[in-house]
Amino acid sequence: MESTSKQIISVIIVTCARRDYLDPCLRSLRPQQGVDLEIIVINNASDERSSREIADSFKGIALYSFRENLLYCQALNFGIAKSRGEYVLCLNDDVVLDENYISQAWKGFFKDKKVGMVSGKLMRADKKTLDSTGLFLSYWRTARERGYGKPDRGQFEKPEYVFGVNGAAAFYSRAMLESIKEGGEYFDSRFGIFYEDLDVSWRAQRKGWLGFYVPSAVAYHIRGGTVRSAEGVNRPFARRYLNEDLFRDLVKNRYLTLIKNESFLGFLLHLPGILFYECLSWAHIMFFRPGFIKKEVFRVIAAAFDRRRKR
Repeated sequence: MESTSKQIISVIIVTCARRDYLDPCLRSLRPQQGVDLEIIVINNASDERSSREIADSFKGIALYSFRENLLYCQALNFGIAKSRGEYVLCLNDDVVLDENYISQAWKGFFKDKKVGMVSGKLMRADKKTLDSTGLFLSYWRTARERGYGKPDRGQFEKPEYVFGVNGAAAFYSRAMLESIKEGGEYFDSRFGIFYEDLDVSWRAQRKGWLGFYVPSAVAYHIRGGTVRSAEGVNRPFARRYLNEDLFRDLVKNRYLTLIKNESFLGFLLHLPGILFYECLSWAHIMFFRPGFIKKEVFRVIAAAFDRRRKR
């Protein structure tokens, strides 16, 4: 296997200048063993002062700042387009890596020539609770994080194939990313945030790519650190802690993912689970968020059907 020292690995971090998150994240990249890193930071909705402070604190990174918030998908697309590596790690700013995370995870790409996505073991910040050991497509067609919220008792120590990878620390091959581009985009910018990792994983699967889980690559994630209210960090049932705009994206993006990727046969086979989930989801909306739907949601869904017809 080729040494990582001969490969440039691009790390792309999207942030809104939350230094309490970003600084530990960037510091965890310094001791990464046996890798040649290109570090790209996209500072969303920034001001000149925050960008200058980040650049002064972390020499050698490529920093791009935007006064308007590009949101997650558009910012990642920008970062990937600017990057040079044959492998790209899309990293949330609320993630901290073990010192061997990248070199260990990188080995997963060589289990099979069709592996285009690699997941390590994501833990919560308490280092006891699992956050994700691979992304899967649930029976009711939602994103299922294996091990989510469970104590780590060594139950996921076997390297194995998975459906996809969690977006907090999503490791991709550039070959895979290039093969799934839609309209010049790696990530569908209409998603903004939420479900973008499942959409990418599903599109990759449809193209014949595989996901692989490497348990020896360990990282620590503050679940919801950048999108939830403070009382919702690391808590289950994320939708309770999202503001109206983010909640609308959560609901809308599931429909986008289904419309773009699900086959007619797959839809029929999973219809009971889909209907069950719909009943629960809309019951929650009716009782707790009756006014969240706007015309934008329906416009985006219509656009998803249009893109599906054209592919």
